[in-house]
Amino acid sequence: MLIKLDARSPNPLYAQIADAIRRAVAVGEFPDGAPLPSVRGLSSELRVNPATVVQAYRSLEAEGIVASKHGAGTFVLGMNAERRSRTRVAEARRLVRQLIVDAAHAGVSPDDIRAALDAELNGRKR
Repeated sequence: MLIKLDARSPNPLYAQIADAIRRAVAVGEFPDGAPLPSVRGLSSELRVNPATVVQAYRSLEAEGIVASKHGAGTFVLGMNAERRSRTRVAEARRLVRQLIVDAAHAGVSPDDIRAALDAELNGRKR
């Protein structure tokens, strides 16, 4: 699982971590019952305070995506098919919004974005 944190983002670091894990669960990177990385290991890898990872895991636990077992770690409870689909659609929309922002900063028009997107999608079908 690759987690890229953006210190300049208005989203707090714990939310960015939780979002990345939520996406990973939605696409099946973490199957039901799979353990998440240890708090200490993930905080070291991401170079954040362990409390930040704990907060992310608690957020996911409150959503019913993971469960913590004292002394054993945090494990994926999973998502039903509808929730997986909603999460993937939300991620697609987030990526498109970011593309639009980046393109606008580069002076690319909405029509150019549409044309490029259509060309890339049609190219992938071949």
